[in-house]
Amino acid sequence: MSLFTKLSEFKTFAGRAWGLSVPYFKSEEKWRARGLLAAIIALNLGFVYTLVLFNEWNRLFYDALQDKNYPVFLEQLLRYSVLALIYIIIAVYKFYLTQQLEMRWRAWMTRHYLQRWLDNQVYYHLELTRYAALAADQSPDNPDQRIQEDLKLFTSSTVGLSMGLLNALVTLLSFVSILWSLSGAFSFSFGGKEFIIPGFMLWVAILYCIIGSVITHYVGRPLIPLNYQQQRREADFRHNLVRVREYSEAIALDRGETVEYKQLDLRFSHVLANYLQLIEAQKRLTMFTAAFGQASTVFPFIVAAPRFFSGAIQLGTMMQIASAFGRVQDSLSWFIDNYDSLASWRATTDRLTHFDAAIQVANQKAALQYQRTGEASAGMHARDLSLDLPTGSRLLSHTQFQAQPGDSVLLSGPSGSGKSTLFRALAGIWPLASGRVDLPQSSMFIPQRPYFPNASLRDALAYPEPAERYDDETLRQALRDALLPHLTEQLDVVDAWGQKLSGGEQQRLALARVFLKKPAWIFADEATSALDEEAEKTLYHRLLDLVKQGDGALISIAHRHSVATFHSRSWLLEKRVDEDVALYRLRQT
Repeated sequence: MSLFTKLSEFKTFAGRAWGLSVPYFKSEEKWRARGLLAAIIALNLGFVYTLVLFNEWNRLFYDALQDKNYPVFLEQLLRYSVLALIYIIIAVYKFYLTQQLEMRWRAWMTRHYLQRWLDNQVYYHLELTRYAALAADQSPDNPDQRIQEDLKLFTSSTVGLSMGLLNALVTLLSFVSILWSLSGAFSFSFGGKEFIIPGFMLWVAILYCIIGSVITHYVGRPLIPLNYQQQRREADFRHNLVRVREYSEAIALDRGETVEYKQLDLRFSHVLANYLQLIEAQKRLTMFTAAFGQASTVFPFIVAAPRFFSGAIQLGTMMQIASAFGRVQDSLSWFIDNYDSLASWRATTDRLTHFDAAIQVANQKAALQYQRTGEASAGMHARDLSLDLPTGSRLLSHTQFQAQPGDSVLLSGPSGSGKSTLFRALAGIWPLASGRVDLPQSSMFIPQRPYFPNASLRDALAYPEPAERYDDETLRQALRDALLPHLTEQLDVVDAWGQKLSGGEQQRLALARVFLKKPAWIFADEATSALDEEAEKTLYHRLLDLVKQGDGALISIAHRHSVATFHSRSWLLEKRVDEDVALYRLRQT
């Protein structure tokens, strides 16, 4: 890879990292954020200044020891106590304010990304496209990990590394002149001529660290992709553990423990395999950096020893040279010392920028003109509606249909024909759609798998509205209307209702929401598939009475022939012969 290509990649990456970092410092919290950052920078500058004072103290203290000057020795001990106290205060408040900035930055970014992830059903669209071949490069894995873990790592690493770099640069500038003035000149003869190198120790430190940085980069560069893969595989393993918990009953009924163990063990094996590679790469890097660090401890003494033993400098000056050399070498070795952290930060930043790009793509929906009209009597209209699948296939092409108040429509068709996809398009959440859908404002959709928060029953029943909008008797009546009288005394019980209730009870609780909120237009996707025929008949009659009172309509998806008796019209999805246009067409009867 050419140097130009590397520089171009670095510029691109730096732009992405800057794009992730800047919004917080321009947000509604910008003054607090900038104030904290300014205070931390000031403390870092003060920290470096104390190091300069300690460097001067080294010379005076060790000269006093060499000269056996007891009064100066006591004076320097007192001075050391004052410097140490200042050092401790700066270190404590630098740590405290840095943690404050990291915490506030993470809190803001977490809320910011949660909002963007939840807005416009982005969370749903990302899951839709995750496994589609056409969207494989756009859909991030495990958004939960990006928000919970990667944002934490990004904020802490960005603050830590940037302040460390600032500290290294200021330290370098502060000690370069000290080392230059103390190190003296180095002279040698070559070809009958004498050459003099001023500031010899400074040039030795720079050369020493340049060589170390180059070697560190080539030894440690495999860490960047390995860190990226490690985070991804850890998140994938955790995601599948959560799935076992969510589907615990189904797995238990199928006696699927052996299969699940094999699947989890396979994913954990992927975690371990990548981790072993990561350990090997870190071992090679640690081997070099440890050797480099140990050599740098004695290196300045070796270089300065001839001048000391010749009497050109005293012990105090030699210790001051060693201290200044160490500070310059530490500053120039910042890249070496932080390479592992930089690799991890690079991987985290790449994952977040990928996630950010995916959110932007998910927000770019197809041109579906969707609106909720105010009046229930206005009816439902779909015009020029086209639907695509995540795989790129066209499901419906330029389809027109409508429903009027008083209608009860059954949407049917073979399995896999796209009934639920059409249902989602009517709800306005299917991203791969174009055309126009007009829907009455008072509409409610019942999905195949209703969602219930792990909360009190009253919250699960009123979701997503606050339960405080309804009095207890209204909530209980909704449960009785949905044939759940045994739950009327459990309104304040907190539980995982999606797991505690049976499939039929979950469907009836979803219908209880309908009876509670009384929409005029109801769209039901297999809403009674887990119920017995008698319960289904009772509930469908109540749904029909509800939409009749609201001057609305009922549109259902169902496979049972018994459901057809509750509907006066039918929409049938039929497979087309000319599949180059679309897979299915909608026939209205």
